Amino acid sequence: MKHYTLARKLYKYYLKKIVFFAHTIDNLFMETITQTLTNEHSHCDQLFAQAEEKVVKKQWELATTGFTNFRAAMEQHFTKEEQVLFPSFEERTGQTAGPTAVMRMEHQQMRQVFDEMQKALTEQDSEEYLGFSETLLVLMQQHNVKEQQMLYPMTDQVLSQEVASILNQMDQVGKNV
Repeated sequence: MKHYTLARKLYKYYLKKIVFFAHTIDNLFMETITQTLTNEHSHCDQLFAQAEEKVVKKQWELATTGFTNFRAAMEQHFTKEEQVLFPSFEERTGQTAGPTAVMRMEHQQMRQVFDEMQKALTEQDSEEYLGFSETLLVLMQQHNVKEQQMLYPMTDQVLSQEVASILNQMDQVGKNV
């Protein structure tokens, strides 16, 4: 259990850094794809930490609700990217086998881990859940760095004239998930 405690402490430390960074961006720039989706990452990270905390405490009903909320937020985020952002970027750049293909593949990997976490919740198996939680944490961190430092800034640049429209489309798609 010690490595789970250390992982949670590190996760909370980095979560605070990410939230601070997101708020700093909010204050410096007008709304961008990078800003909007980085904020969504932070929101999902918070929901993830809350669900994990309930599992650690073996508060199964609250853990299930927390995980359901986390998974829904992640699916909403994935849907915005997969149905609006990625196709817009691909259409503009002609790149269909590049970074967006990698992001889609990683979304699928995370969805598979979600399924395993859900199974562990159903079985009220905290060790299994926390093991998959660690795996997911690493996947999310690596994925978010690629998006936030590479893909999102590229989309802001390539789609600069369409950012407001794309953000609006993503908002509309997100409401339907």
